[in-house]
Amino acid sequence: MSASEHRLYFLLQLVAHRLKKRADGALKVSAGLTTAQAAALSIIAKDGPVTQRFVADKLSQRESAVMTMASRLLAADYISRKRSPSDGRAWELAITQKGLAALSDIKAPFGKINAVLDKNIDAQDAERLAIGLKNILAALDE
Repeated sequence: MSASEHRLYFLLQLVAHRLKKRADGALKVSAGLTTAQAAALSIIAKDGPVTQRFVADKLSQRESAVMTMASRLLAADYISRKRSPSDGRAWELAITQKGLAALSDIKAPFGKINAVLDKNIDAQDAERLAIGLKNILAALDE
């Protein structure tokens, strides 16, 4: 059967929405973060210090959205922000000790989400699904 006959677009949207809703709830309790904030914090931890533009590009978001998110992370003391030494117009974001602790706190909730996926998708199907989703992303980026 084809993707449209399986209604894959609808199913992907529905699953993504429910996973995000469940993860947002769990992350809010464990670390006071949303999934979007956790993604930004992970990027800053891995690649930082980074500019807001870098985070926006990685998340496929507008820089204004990342600016708002960065302000919330800054207020929670999960990140620090300073002017870029190479571009005085840009802000560089770096993770703080409290931010590293928050990233540690989200491992268990994400582990539970991944356990749901692992329980319902065997390893071979998970690999094929991951490849297919990456191919779709690449095709959409063309």
